[in-house]
Amino acid sequence: MRKSMNVLTITVLVENTAGKNGVLAEHGLAYLIETGSERFLFDTGQGTVLENNIQKLNLDLSNLSGIILSHGHYDHTGGLRTALSLTDARTVYAHPAATGSKFSANPEGGSHSVGMPEVDRQALLHAEWIRVETPVELPGGLRLTGPIPRVTDFEDTGGAFYLDADCTIPDELPDDQAAFIETAKGTVVILGCAHSGVINTLHFILSLTNNRPIHTVIGGMHLLHADENRMARTLDELRRMNIQRLYPCHCTGISAVARLWNDLPGTCHPCFIGTVIKIEE
Repeated sequence: MRKSMNVLTITVLVENTAGKNGVLAEHGLAYLIETGSERFLFDTGQGTVLENNIQKLNLDLSNLSGIILSHGHYDHTGGLRTALSLTDARTVYAHPAATGSKFSANPEGGSHSVGMPEVDRQALLHAEWIRVETPVELPGGLRLTGPIPRVTDFEDTGGAFYLDADCTIPDELPDDQAAFIETAKGTVVILGCAHSGVINTLHFILSLTNNRPIHTVIGGMHLLHADENRMARTLDELRRMNIQRLYPCHCTGISAVARLWNDLPGTCHPCFIGTVIKIEE
């Protein structure tokens, strides 16, 4: 059910590219989502630039309603301890698997840890952790998908991810989730990395909203390793959904972002730090 609000505002706090004086970029992602009187932080970046960027953008996180973690990778959770120190809110929404060990295989062999840093894991354990295992609605109408069904035959997690350092147990990233909210113009979707597949994610959200049109999609789409078949079929699905605005960023990958801009003219928009996206009712 769509909740009434005057303006939905999404501000990019952390991303791989900077677009304002004084802000700093890092490989990571964080947004401030404002839905009327409710304010949520969606992801926290690595933690090295979050506080600086909040100050440079003249923002205040002291009255957050809660913090959402899209999944347990370091570039989305490494600022959790910092974020909790900047707000009175203690509620964190994350899947139980978000704190687990996570590794990525190196091209030359071996692996490296990509999981939540220990200091942020401890911060989560001392917060009010709402373990999201099914779709849930937050105050203000913002909703979380929880785990996303994998139904397409052309999408995967987007990388060589494992639960162990020896790379013997694949990490299917069940902790991956997206946020969405229904507006008068259509549904707005906020992605972390879309490790479930961006099309899987959008199809699931359509099923949760009685197929209301999707108006805007913002976030990482993890297409940097996508082959031609995945890119072509992703583009076909996005065209079919007739999405009005796309803000691809972070892990989407330079080549994939260029393809989206070229093949979906007039649809894509920049998504650097300091970008403010507004949907007015």
